[in-house]
Amino acid sequence: MYTDLNKKVAVITGGSKGIGTAISKRFGQEHMSVVINYNSDAVGAQKAADEVEANGGKAVIVQANVATEEGNKALLDAALDNFGDLDVWVNNAGMEIKSPTHELSLDDWNKVISIDQTGVFLGSKTALTYFKAQNKPGNIINMSSVHEQIPWPTFSSYAAAKGGVKLFTKTIAMEYAKEGIRVNAIGPGAINTPINAKKFADKAQYDQTVSMVPMDRIGTPEEVAAGAAWLASSESSYVTGITLFIDGGMTLYPAFKDGQG
Repeated sequence: MYTDLNKKVAVITGGSKGIGTAISKRFGQEHMSVVINYNSDAVGAQKAADEVEANGGKAVIVQANVATEEGNKALLDAALDNFGDLDVWVNNAGMEIKSPTHELSLDDWNKVISIDQTGVFLGSKTALTYFKAQNKPGNIINMSSVHEQIPWPTFSSYAAAKGGVKLFTKTIAMEYAKEGIRVNAIGPGAINTPINAKKFADKAQYDQTVSMVPMDRIGTPEEVAAGAAWLASSESSYVTGITLFIDGGMTLYPAFKDGQG
């Protein structure tokens, strides 16, 4: 438990499943008040909210499109109307589309970029504007991926978006550091989330993925949430502009792990 997080207020986009739900639950354990955003899964969002409150926090769910200014304003308004403040904004909502790049439609490219990159910009802008208007320190956490660093053929839109999140995070971390606003990213590797459930249900694909992880296992959403709690807390008070990879070593060029090459 990070005692300084007690009664702090957070917005979490894409909180109805997977990593977003795990972060919501962990923030509940820290006795925070949480605005849980969802796009279409109201049932999942409500379940996440129930878990927050069961763990000692407070929660409200809000349907909003994070790729729009109106959607992000609705999330801020919910934080202020229900909890009176904002301390932490987590840009977690994301999506991916698999396609050979020469077959990828412009519509599909734009779908991924609008959520994974533009959504991060708009959420960050909303939080920054509030923090500055209130003349208060604040905290922004952007969900990136190991694929901000590792190329991922047939997922070029996703890799492009996450590469953009990397330098966007570093840039605004530098821009607002003197104002006490910290901005960091988290780069999950292979995590056992609903988006990966079908792939991991296939033993061959599961084993292939594990072979790319030096720690020889798949990670859990709760392990990513632990990183988010640390970044949100004062325990990381001198940390800004980083990507915290939570990946079991996937970014360590695992093909070389036995001395090959």
